Amino acid sequence: MSTKSRLDKSRPFLVLGIVVLAWLLLPAAVKRFARAGFYEFQAPFDALASRAGDLREFWALKTRPANELIAAGRELARLNASYEYRLQRDADLRTEIARLEELLRLPAEPGFRAEPARVIGRDFATWWSRLTIGKGRAHGLKPGSPVVFSGGLAGRVAEVHARSSTVELLTSPDIRVSVLIEGGGRPFAFQGSANNPGFGVLADGGVAEFVPPAADAGQRRIVTSGLGGVYPKNLEVGRLVRVEASADGLFLTGAVRVNPALAGLREVTVLVPDGGE
Repeated sequence: MSTKSRLDKSRPFLVLGIVVLAWLLLPAAVKRFARAGFYEFQAPFDALASRAGDLREFWALKTRPANELIAAGRELARLNASYEYRLQRDADLRTEIARLEELLRLPAEPGFRAEPARVIGRDFATWWSRLTIGKGRAHGLKPGSPVVFSGGLAGRVAEVHARSSTVELLTSPDIRVSVLIEGGGRPFAFQGSANNPGFGVLADGGVAEFVPPAADAGQRRIVTSGLGGVYPKNLEVGRLVRVEASADGLFLTGAVRVNPALAGLREVTVLVPDGGE
């Protein structure tokens, strides 16, 4: 084989090596700018794909029989009536809480503004730990804001861009939340750790650490404790399915089964702290 032929074959690898070396030598600020720029370029395509899916679902519903649509409308009306009553009850409870806080001179709990958002994408490489929503800085979102859904706590906002954000789900190992068993007791720690997930089902999804020795499993529901002021109180995190003695023998460790609906979220709500902090 001639020298020219060998050079022609090795040229792509040489170019690749130069590109990799140049990327490694770039300052961190330039890398962050390039990453953010690529994300902003990609985000509109994710939003467009989500809109196309909504349009496909719309035309699929148009083919449904009229009787099914009428039944669905009646069920929706019943749900709306139930939610209206709950909203009235919620307003009454808030008024009573404010009265008691003023009477006892207690500091007010941190408030949140609810910002609903559509899930526009999930990366298959991080399906169990991250998703993308269609709202960002333009809607007042901030990194670290809690994200909830109908089943309780979903996770937190990890990265915020112009009109989209990345959300870390409860199953992400980077999530750590102060929780307690519903009904009272001492708080302990929850950390995301999706183990052996099946497609569409989350097997466990987290671990509980520093669980009080008196706690038992038996599908006990665990909720946020509200400590730290990051996550509101009494948001469901999952169910404590089994516990065992930790290495030090002072506490228990356990497995927490999170809501399987996390694997197919379509809509979430971001709780933006009042004042934007």
